[in-house]
Amino acid sequence: MRSILNCLLPFLVLTVLPGTGIAQENHNAQQDERKWWKEAVVYQVYPRSFKDSDGDGIGDLKGIISKLDYIKSLGVNTVWLNPIYSSPNDDNGYDVSDYRNIMKDFGTMADFDALLKGMHDRGIKLVMDLVVNHSSDEHEWFKQSRSSRSNPYRNYYHWWNAENGKPPYRYSLFDINHDAWMYDSLTNAYYLHYFSRKQPDLNWENPKLRSEVYNIMKFWADKGIDGFRLDAFQFAAKDTTFPAFPKGFEKNFILYYAMQGNLHGYLQEMHQEVLSKYDVMSVAEGAGNSFEDAHNLVDADRHELNMAYAFEGVDIAKPQGYSLLHFKEVFSRWDSAFANAGWLSIFLANHDQARLVSRFGNDDPKFREGSAKMLATFIMTMRGTPYYYNGDELGMTNANFSSINDYRDMPVLNEYKHQENIGGDMEKFMKFTKATSRDNSRTPFQWDNTKNAGFSVGTPWIKVNPNYTSINAAAQEKDPNSCLNYFRSLLKLRAANIPVLVYGKYTLLDKNNPHVYAYVRENSGEKLLVLLNFSASNAQAVLPRMTGRPELLLSNYKQPPQFDKTYSKITLKAYEAAVFKL
Repeated sequence: MRSILNCLLPFLVLTVLPGTGIAQENHNAQQDERKWWKEAVVYQVYPRSFKDSDGDGIGDLKGIISKLDYIKSLGVNTVWLNPIYSSPNDDNGYDVSDYRNIMKDFGTMADFDALLKGMHDRGIKLVMDLVVNHSSDEHEWFKQSRSSRSNPYRNYYHWWNAENGKPPYRYSLFDINHDAWMYDSLTNAYYLHYFSRKQPDLNWENPKLRSEVYNIMKFWADKGIDGFRLDAFQFAAKDTTFPAFPKGFEKNFILYYAMQGNLHGYLQEMHQEVLSKYDVMSVAEGAGNSFEDAHNLVDADRHELNMAYAFEGVDIAKPQGYSLLHFKEVFSRWDSAFANAGWLSIFLANHDQARLVSRFGNDDPKFREGSAKMLATFIMTMRGTPYYYNGDELGMTNANFSSINDYRDMPVLNEYKHQENIGGDMEKFMKFTKATSRDNSRTPFQWDNTKNAGFSVGTPWIKVNPNYTSINAAAQEKDPNSCLNYFRSLLKLRAANIPVLVYGKYTLLDKNNPHVYAYVRENSGEKLLVLLNFSASNAQAVLPRMTGRPELLLSNYKQPPQFDKTYSKITLKAYEAAVFKL
């Protein structure tokens, strides 16, 4: 949820700057014990939009089951599944009303069991979202909590009694008025909700609540799932004295919300009670406000989580464009900080972002395929566990909805009403939303050129992108040079070079080149050179002089780039990507 902020706050500057400067020296490869979650390639499946099996216009578990062979064919070995728990669907499943049951839209627990078995039979692991910063207001815990001040569940949530006056202001990301305190007349009190008013925040100071969560985790781990992604968990701990925050704190609210209170104590307890007892991977959404925060989350001797899922890189892209120099600096800085300890995830897209190629590449038909392949090459050749969002392997683009009636995302609809209420610039808001809305990534998966892109025989819950007639999986299956088949080749390359691409040292080359990202990955004498042109025109890279001709392993052009006679210069075509063995 953290990354939605760029979509909802077009008039605020939100920055997280976890560190300073780019590393001036290179580090040896990590000598940690090999772990499956370090070598995983995580494919994110958004179930509501992936494949509908029953014609109600909503993707479901049986739909995913029908496409498991497709997922396997990509070369991925892990799936992250967005929430499928029972939910009134205020925030597309991130408002859970029963953590041990399946949302009716998606199917039944028997369907889930069949899905898990189908994945495991194909050698695919399953990571599930754990949404426990908040629940739905329709969860039985909250129904009990709001029923009376003396109810045993009262302390499962954060309440402020109205006779003590209005509570100190807290900013809500999703509420129409952006006020995170909601008055409830039943007990004459306010409850806290950092997100929607239908998503009351859970009180992690309460050991009974924590025990409930750990039992939920054990329930799913005992079923055989392979990991947990902790949604919005960096916000879970609060200072329950609720001190007043300085005026304007919203512009950098992450500094006041993230990594507060006894968060690390809760994670260490979670590790002791659950994570240490199963062979599961764990990752929290967000990595705090500094490298120290991130390391405290994931360094092995901390006994908390496996990897950091940091947002500084994905937040670089803006509607007006971005600087490749800044892009290189950020990713090089994070790599340097985690070269010897801890572990990172590498990603540029997810369900909270607009489409990868529209944000970081170029969705002009002339450049879409090339830039999509180039961006995939970056993600799969950096150190860290790569996360790849469904549909990006096809180069799916933004939907570019022009009417507010086309949007389904609750925060966008609430912000639209908020801007209307305050007399905001609606044209500016709609232009910004068109480029950044997370509904851009939630349009149905484009399977073929039949009605509704082969997603559903019914009316889809959200409009299909009209370009499905030309951008779809069926057409790309037949084209050996398609984005889809390039993605498969790229994953074969990664699988064949795990020691160097997963654990190897990263060295940035041609640092000040504004168009080309060049780097070497190296381990135990093996060296791979990665060259990526992030521009729409030819660009030259200047490299250290090499002895001997580099061996081309992969290129996204039929005619790969050629070095000069000294092997120190190379010209790359628009959005060209090439990987060489040195």
